[in-house]
Amino acid sequence: MFIKKRPSWALPHSEVTPESVYLNRRQFMSGTVAVAAGLSMPGLLSAAELPVPGEALDYVAMPGFSTDEKKTPFEDVTRYNNFYEFGTGKGDPARYADEMSVDPWSVVVEGECGRPGEYALEDLLKPHEYQERVYRLRCVEAWSMVIPWIGIPLADIIKRLEPNSRAKYVYFETLYDPDQMRGQRSLFSTIDWPYQEGLRMDEAMNELSFLAVGLYGKTMPNQNGAPIRLVVPWKYGFKSIKSIVKIRFQEERPKTTWEMLAPQEYGFYANVNPDVDHPRWSQKRERRLPSGLLSPNWMETVKFNGYGEQVADLYKGMDLSKFY
Repeated sequence: MFIKKRPSWALPHSEVTPESVYLNRRQFMSGTVAVAAGLSMPGLLSAAELPVPGEALDYVAMPGFSTDEKKTPFEDVTRYNNFYEFGTGKGDPARYADEMSVDPWSVVVEGECGRPGEYALEDLLKPHEYQERVYRLRCVEAWSMVIPWIGIPLADIIKRLEPNSRAKYVYFETLYDPDQMRGQRSLFSTIDWPYQEGLRMDEAMNELSFLAVGLYGKTMPNQNGAPIRLVVPWKYGFKSIKSIVKIRFQEERPKTTWEMLAPQEYGFYANVNPDVDHPRWSQKRERRLPSGLLSPNWMETVKFNGYGEQVADLYKGMDLSKFY
């Protein structure tokens, strides 16, 4: 008999909206759309092959951080991912991420702050109340989703860690463990592991910046960045680093993984911007999932992914075609 261990950092159950209610309430998936989506997503797993769903979480819905757009179905959110630590195919994370153990988990905090150290994840999280925020996610590859995340404002964690006046940037690092992450041991990988990301301090302190520990009311699936990931919804998805094990406060701007790999294609800021095309494709439109050959579901991309009211002032006076 398989017994799933409840993560030590997961908060107690409460009256969480069932996943089935989420899916049925807005009729997220009809049979026709599901078939069409499959046509354009080779290598995806069937529902029966997905890892066991996570534990339910207590949370408070945040209407001010939501959208009335249709949420992307749970199966698409968990089956169509970029997480190169497990492979380059969109279905590879769901197929192989259960090889990674997420409990226990700790996060190292270092650099220009008053409370450095190694924190068990439950100690980092437990003073805070979980929130549900429904954000748009826009991938640099020109596809997008709408996801109900569960987590904590990044600013709340940062304040508790007491960065000093020299802390101008926040650096994040993903777990490096080739034994558990087959993509890291691949001979064909061009990434210099571990995966690294960063934000300017005012970006990190913005009210939208979020540390997610779950989605659809449950603990985060491994393939989506368990047990804790960053979500910065006005930026392209590669900025929302997954499976975080290190946070560092520093004075100098950190080099980030995709910036180091291809600086002409992926800049540090990575703000969603339809006026600045990727060198190999247009960013003016996006394909909202689920999407397929018979229903491609294209839509116009909005600057800052539609969050300009909250973040545009962060970049006042900057040339965003230069600081992309």
